[in-house]
Amino acid sequence: MKATSNGVFQGDTPLDFALPLAILQICLVVALTRALAFVLRPMRQPRVIAEIVGGILLGPSALGRNHEYLNTLFPVKSLTVLDTLANLGLLFFLFLVGLELDPKALKRTGKKAFAIAMAGIGLPFIMGIGTSVVLRGTISKGVSGPPFLVFMGVALSITAFPVLARILAELKLLTTDVGRMAMSAAAVNDIAAWILLALAIALSGTGSPLVSLWVLLCGAGFVIACVVILPRVFAMMAQRCPDGEPVDEIYVCATLCCVLAAGFVTDTIGIHALFGAFVVGILVPKEGAFAGALVEKVEDLVSGLFLPLYFVSSGLKTNVATIHGAQSWGLLVLVIVTACFGKIVGTVVVSLLCKMPFQEALAVGFLMNTKGLVELIVLNIGRDRKVLNEETFSILVLMAIFTTFITTPIVMAVYKPAKRESKTEYKHRTFERQDPSDQFRLLACFHSSRNIPGLINLIEASRGTEKRQGLCVYALHLMELSERPSAILMVHKARKNGLPFWNKIQQSDSSNQVVVAFEAFRQLSRVVIRPMTAISAIHGMHEDICESADRKRAAMIILPFHKHQRVDGTLETTRIEFRSVNRRVLERATCSVAILVDRGFGGSTHVAASNVSSSITMLFFGGKDDREALAYGARMAEHPGISLTVMRYVAGQNSPGEISTVDLNDGPDSSGISDGEYLAEFRKRIREDGSIKYEEKVVNNPVETAESIRGFSKCNLFLVGRSPEGPVAACLSAKIECSELGSVGNFLTSPEFVTSASVLVVQQYSTEKRSTPRHSTMSSGKVAELPAGEMEEGKMEV
Repeated sequence: MKATSNGVFQGDTPLDFALPLAILQICLVVALTRALAFVLRPMRQPRVIAEIVGGILLGPSALGRNHEYLNTLFPVKSLTVLDTLANLGLLFFLFLVGLELDPKALKRTGKKAFAIAMAGIGLPFIMGIGTSVVLRGTISKGVSGPPFLVFMGVALSITAFPVLARILAELKLLTTDVGRMAMSAAAVNDIAAWILLALAIALSGTGSPLVSLWVLLCGAGFVIACVVILPRVFAMMAQRCPDGEPVDEIYVCATLCCVLAAGFVTDTIGIHALFGAFVVGILVPKEGAFAGALVEKVEDLVSGLFLPLYFVSSGLKTNVATIHGAQSWGLLVLVIVTACFGKIVGTVVVSLLCKMPFQEALAVGFLMNTKGLVELIVLNIGRDRKVLNEETFSILVLMAIFTTFITTPIVMAVYKPAKRESKTEYKHRTFERQDPSDQFRLLACFHSSRNIPGLINLIEASRGTEKRQGLCVYALHLMELSERPSAILMVHKARKNGLPFWNKIQQSDSSNQVVVAFEAFRQLSRVVIRPMTAISAIHGMHEDICESADRKRAAMIILPFHKHQRVDGTLETTRIEFRSVNRRVLERATCSVAILVDRGFGGSTHVAASNVSSSITMLFFGGKDDREALAYGARMAEHPGISLTVMRYVAGQNSPGEISTVDLNDGPDSSGISDGEYLAEFRKRIREDGSIKYEEKVVNNPVETAESIRGFSKCNLFLVGRSPEGPVAACLSAKIECSELGSVGNFLTSPEFVTSASVLVVQQYSTEKRSTPRHSTMSSGKVAELPAGEMEEGKMEV
């Protein structure tokens, strides 16, 4: 086929030329696989299932039954170009897979995980050999014996490490004993599978046994040469790429050329080009900016466009119609049962011998039965080398789909860890408490370095006085686990000494600027700072936050607002998904929650304690949220560089109808405390404190209230309750754009209110069920409140 056409106006049909046909094929498979992934997402299926099924649907098993379609979109003459592009994409994808595996982590693998991995390989391999004997006597007559035995053993013993990691993340099991054991065993299994695959490829040659021996020896020599030479070269490149600086293009280009060269060498030896790329990926140093730059340059183009072609290439070789008759379907059942039995029983037995509970051992067994892209690679190599015929190939592809598909639902059924609730109830779930001298625990969450300066300055302002027990802050870095290959690399960086997702400062990566910032603050202040990292999908991030707060006995969670300030002062949405995370935390947290709308509180850098000079305004309308905000403000006012102004608004008795004269603020709420009693006690405590100023203002209409608040626009921080009670707050805002901020918070962040002050909106924890605050033209009642229901099952702490 020629590469490009002259266009339809000159009589050419674009689909008769290689480039336009390849473009259409890529677009078709990407659209179909992404649509299937969306459909399968509610069933928590990994994307590889959608990709394999999409490839099969485009092949002769489904749409390919229409020969006109097949000859138009996937003609035989285009398959060479298709396979070349697919294998080129697969070459770089296997390089990324190698980047995911950290040899240093393998050295730390315990004896228990190693034993489980060996059992998960050994028994399925032996049973695969037994199954191959049955297949050779029925549907695979005439194939070469030794290569077929090894290919069947490898096909049944593989565990897909990247797919397993995403299933564990989806099920919130990455930080459990089951998750750690499965990840460690799967990493060992992955390396062993590639060694066995190299053996199978060497044996599948058509020459004499001496040729196979030469292939094995040359392959071993290639690996040894790479291990000796490449780490030193990559270390030199990494040293010349300092953290925080862009990686020089020549190093990225040189590494990618090295990947291609390694693929050429291994293909020349007779193993496979993919093997060389995988070895190079393993040897790239995982620390520093170098590996991240390589991933950033390669992954989106490869995994998004070129890799899907491999699934089409595989699907075109898969014809489910070849599986017909009782014998063929019986063999399919035999292969599935053998694969599941060997992997699950081998893993479970060794796990039980290692004194693992039966429920956990069974879960690890099913998790280790996960197949994926590497399985498909093994089967395609066997098909290309005439070791597997069409019917056997189709049976093994269906086996891979079935075993992976059942993993998630079965693990959810057999492994139900105990509800991760607090084993001992802790009483300090709010800032409002009888003894304010007790230690306060904050869970401060952030998404990126943009949130750091304002958050650290807020923590500095919250640390209280020397006479108190102090402030303990857990700084939780929220990172999204996506379908991208680099997500697993990110997981590895968060795993130190086998502790997934919970970084200790002493073991943190020096390139992690976030941890460095908190470590510097910890050393400069007397606040206990403990940086942590939570990696989860965006739809489950709130569970990690709530569970972390409960495990750490936090009195308050501080969340960043989903908008950030632009240069012109307006608020711009960072990511709309963060808004849903904040809303779910407000609904389900079992402690108080605050949302920080940061307009540069304290400046763009951390302000030393001796240089802090901030004025904070607390707007008090009534209700428990306002009391919680006031309690927080009182603690902040203990800082020598902070002055607090408390402004209480009271509805006038002669208002002209805009505000009801019914004032509910003085009555006790569910906690049995009235605003009047609380404020009286508060004013007693602050009489000798010159840093706190208390005022009351009677207002008759919303205009008076707004004008009064505008008088404080020069302050550094507004402190407000999320659901203030009483008629004054209810009539303040005509439109509530963000319900998570409440009526007062919406007014303070609206374009009409011009200020450079940050806003902290506080919601007090309550066992009562709340409803989402809504604006009401209200004449007499309280503003609706928001739920703090039972916390969902979240992430288990290590």
